[in-house]
Amino acid sequence: MVGVKRLKVLFLCSHNSARSQMAEALLRHYAGDHFEAFSAGLEPSQINPYTRRVLGELGLSMEGQSAKSLLTYWGGKHHFTYLITVCSKAEEKCPLFPFATHRLYWPFEDPAQFDGSEEETLERFRQVRDQIAAKIRDWVREIEAAGLLAESA
Repeated sequence: MVGVKRLKVLFLCSHNSARSQMAEALLRHYAGDHFEAFSAGLEPSQINPYTRRVLGELGLSMEGQSAKSLLTYWGGKHHFTYLITVCSKAEEKCPLFPFATHRLYWPFEDPAQFDGSEEETLERFRQVRDQIAAKIRDWVREIEAAGLLAESA
């Protein structure tokens, strides 16, 4: 039986509460048959309720997702094809991650740092969600076009 080799991707941000969680859920949604998506934070907290809300608006469940430390994936038990940092703090404070073949930097604004009304905050989370979704869709097309989704027996 022939199947598609799934590439492992780890999204990293500072708290693993919004951007990296969105990226994990969105990659799984758009291309879960080609990628295994994970996320972590340098200083993990709790998943932001707005994160759950804006992903729910797209019909995406975050069941099984939780905020995790980067240390969860440290030590060689896991090897990732891609480490993608989604915030400047993670990019700056994690200069070396030896358990990934490729490293990418996709900086997105932290919607959790926005100060506004509930509706304004929700809108900011939607904007960041949509930016991440667009980036992931474009990146998946690039990976497919480059022929990096090899089939394995």
